[in-house]
Amino acid sequence: MTSYVFITGGVVSSLGKGITSACLGAILEARGLTISMIKLDPYINVDPGTMSPFQHGEVFVTHDGTETDLDLGHYERFVRTAHGGRHSNYTTGRIYESVIGKERRGDYLGATVQVIPHITDEIKQGVEKGAGDADICLVEIGGTVGDIESLPFLEAIRQMGIELGHDRVVYVHLTLVPYIPTSSEIKTKPTQHSVKELRSIGIQPDILVCRSEKPLPQEQRKKIALFTNVQEKAVISAFDADDLYKIPQMMHEQGLDEIVARQLGLDLPPADLSEWDAIVEAKQNPGAEVNVAMVGKYMDLKDSYISLVEALQHGGIHTRTKVNIHYIESRDIEENGVECLRDMDGIVVPGGFGDRGIEGKIETVRFARENSIPYLGICLGMQVAVIEAARNLAGLEGAMSTEFNKETPHPVVALITEWRTDEGDVEQRDEESEMGGTMRLGAQPVALTDGSLAATSYGSTSIEERHRHRYEVNNNYRDQLEKAGLRFSGLSVDDLVEVVEIPDHPWFLASQFHPEFTSNPRDGHPLFTGFIGAVRKHREGELPKVAEA
Repeated sequence: MTSYVFITGGVVSSLGKGITSACLGAILEARGLTISMIKLDPYINVDPGTMSPFQHGEVFVTHDGTETDLDLGHYERFVRTAHGGRHSNYTTGRIYESVIGKERRGDYLGATVQVIPHITDEIKQGVEKGAGDADICLVEIGGTVGDIESLPFLEAIRQMGIELGHDRVVYVHLTLVPYIPTSSEIKTKPTQHSVKELRSIGIQPDILVCRSEKPLPQEQRKKIALFTNVQEKAVISAFDADDLYKIPQMMHEQGLDEIVARQLGLDLPPADLSEWDAIVEAKQNPGAEVNVAMVGKYMDLKDSYISLVEALQHGGIHTRTKVNIHYIESRDIEENGVECLRDMDGIVVPGGFGDRGIEGKIETVRFARENSIPYLGICLGMQVAVIEAARNLAGLEGAMSTEFNKETPHPVVALITEWRTDEGDVEQRDEESEMGGTMRLGAQPVALTDGSLAATSYGSTSIEERHRHRYEVNNNYRDQLEKAGLRFSGLSVDDLVEVVEIPDHPWFLASQFHPEFTSNPRDGHPLFTGFIGAVRKHREGELPKVAEA
């Protein structure tokens, strides 16, 4: 039977519940358990797919195509058995949508539909589906205790504690212990009040994870334990770490996993964290250092590209290279030119939606192409590479995507109205379709050309990667673009362009899919390992230059 660990947060948001959950999952997995992970989000959106990255950060896409909270990316990067899917992320909007649908169908047989029991029952059913047959399911509740919108979720997990019993449920509460510089004091009162708020709705935390700038002194740990009715050994000091991947070892050293195991009555082998130790060692002892420019439109919030940022660091880990990422707004390229790119060893253009900064991205591609700088384009980063080649190599003046200019004389990227899924089903979309249901989403097979840079990087001509996009390269222009110097080295099952390369360039590859979603620190990802390897060679002068025309 599956046991459950519920992780809540207090005092303020953005303390790191997702990282805490992922790291606990990593340690428990290292002790031989299978782990499933769920995120419960209180906002009313059905899913985060249509939310602005500026407000909510990255939209992470799971294998089955579910658009989810970015914390699921943390889960998959830290826990190999945490395969996210449609039952791994529930929002208030999705829960209410399901309950209202049942009410309209008459499933409740005329009963008055209420938050308790109907909404809470729906939440519990979702949690049970997401748990699957894992040994332990870790459930993170978004938001902060005391928020009105999170109350149904907290009530649902309170009920599960009663129904399943204390030997199958653990409550972990993450709080803030601030340091006041003017008085040189560490304040425990916010944590005390947060636990009081949690206890007022019927949940007594078993473990407190206390976020602080520095390690929590023993005196403060004793005080927190006394005033919150938590054992002193269960007050975990989660102080700021200079490396995300040190956190599993930090938590293990304080016995977090052992406390969970004992409460659940589990006799487990010792945790084998050697892989995590190797990751930390590799990051601390690089053999080289490179500068990579990331040119996009959401640079004010780094979480907008968090999976990509981590994937680049994974490439650094697996090539023993320190990767310094320089975040550049594509509008700055439009206004000030490409001078800021001249000292860069590699260039990445990530995905995005909307026309703001699009010409800056196109100029960025041109600079990378003409100056033999390793280039990696992802999603929109591939589309702008095609647009740039169409304009400057194929001579198609005014070439553009119809996403940005419906009147373009050369729509080299356009909305494909019909395409076939891997299962053989035909899906349709048009300009009037709802945004949340008009994209190619999730893992799909890609056939790579033998001998291409992509096939060499993957070590295979058959791969599977995750997608999240609406527009496709227009196949009517493929022959013309290939004659101009592009190579379409990856195709989908229905002959849509998946990978673009420039054979005459030392390292130029762009993909329609999102490889960052499947990268993790232990295994890395072949594209990011290959890209950072090429960036390092470029810096060391080992890559050839593009031949002069």
